[in-house]
Amino acid sequence: MVTFQFHTPQSAPEAARAALEAAQKSLGFVPNLYGMLAENPATLEAYQTLAGIFAKTGFSPVEQQLVPLIVSVENQCKFCVGAHSALSTMAKVSPDIINAVRDGAPIKDAKLEALRAFTLKVIRERGFVADADVARFLEAGYTKSHILGVVLGVAWKTISNYANHLAETPLNEAFAPFAWSPKQRAA
Repeated sequence: MVTFQFHTPQSAPEAARAALEAAQKSLGFVPNLYGMLAENPATLEAYQTLAGIFAKTGFSPVEQQLVPLIVSVENQCKFCVGAHSALSTMAKVSPDIINAVRDGAPIKDAKLEALRAFTLKVIRERGFVADADVARFLEAGYTKSHILGVVLGVAWKTISNYANHLAETPLNEAFAPFAWSPKQRAA
């Protein structure tokens, strides 16, 4: 296994220092994901840029929290599930909704369940989503713009999910109360 360094603003390559300093200032710590991605400043920049762009996709604040959580659960990313569970809690997403996503269970709210189901279809079917599944998503109150927003969310979170798998990124203490382990998948 390759060992990745979890950079600080002081140890990071010059091109990543400002991003880590900004995280330190706004959060009070550098998320281990950022410290690891700083090894390649362009990757850190891409991840943070996509996060900012995803915020402009027209999803509600709750939906903006759920898409990355759904993707991270499906991709079995322990770091991102813990981090996005914490961020969802801070954003006042109902614990019942967060726990349903973390458990791979349906969400009671029909529209949010449509988002969960459609996001999973996009991931599992690699974008080859059946017309009936697209229609259900649209009938739930989403638009064609939201379809593309889900694709963007999947792309954004896949960067961090895969990088965290490679680096075995540990949770920061701030996210520790939200630690998560994936359920065993059927073969």
